[in-house]
Amino acid sequence: MSKKERAKEIQKILEEHFPHPEIPLKHKDPYTLLIAVVLSARSTDAKVNQITPHLFAKADTPEKMIKLSIDEIRQIIKPCGLSPTKAKAIWHLSKILIEKYKSKVPKSFKALEELPGVGHKTASVVMAQAFQHPAFPVDTHIQRCAKRWGLSRGRTAKETERDLKKLFKRKDWIKLHLQIILFARKFCPARGHKPNCPVCLS
Repeated sequence: MSKKERAKEIQKILEEHFPHPEIPLKHKDPYTLLIAVVLSARSTDAKVNQITPHLFAKADTPEKMIKLSIDEIRQIIKPCGLSPTKAKAIWHLSKILIEKYKSKVPKSFKALEELPGVGHKTASVVMAQAFQHPAFPVDTHIQRCAKRWGLSRGRTAKETERDLKKLFKRKDWIKLHLQIILFARKFCPARGHKPNCPVCLS
């Protein structure tokens, strides 16, 4: 079976298990999504979802956010980890959005990746989920599954992203990104993995 054929079979299995995947990070608009994704670095979505209601109750727009001090932001987001770095990034990117983009989240990879604390994966999530631009954000879950399924030997997220984009249709990238994450969490944990998931047995 070729990689293309295996990818097609895997996509069928993903569709069976997660036909209507929803983004796990709670948000109400592009700005709150951006902040949630920044907070999710080296943290879990569950932890971020516990923290963001407290943060957004105080500041859910760039204007409100910069009225808080960096230390105030840090205290709120501390449970997410890396709070000093994330707090600075959130405050400064909010200031940039006000000054450069009229408080709107920009709709381009280049502009997003120039913001403090925003890397390629974060930009990809925002482009995909906020603006429905075809993107295939790759996190540790997707990288792990792609390797175990024999779809990619990529050593980095960008290499894995490149390989997966070649195997799947552009129109399916956004949905597949979410499907694989949900599948990995349910069937393919990083530790104690056994070949008993629907893909490995297919």
